[in-house]
Amino acid sequence: SDDLMDASKKAIRHMITHLHANHGLSRTDAYLLCSAAVDLKINEVVDAPNWVVSAYLPQSIFPE
Repeated sequence: SDDLMDASKKAIRHMITHLHANHGLSRTDAYLLCSAAVDLKINEVVDAPNWVVSAYLPQSIFPE
């Protein structure tokens, strides 16, 4: 995205969708988990001002 806040919001939205689809969490529960455990990282700035942001969540919080 050309805006850092917008790129961050997109990363969180994608993580919520991933948690909902792959771990069976409701979207509300996924949002709450993201607010407590997800780290956002700026991966790169490409052809400024285009931002790439990733959301990281440790898999170890899920039981096997």
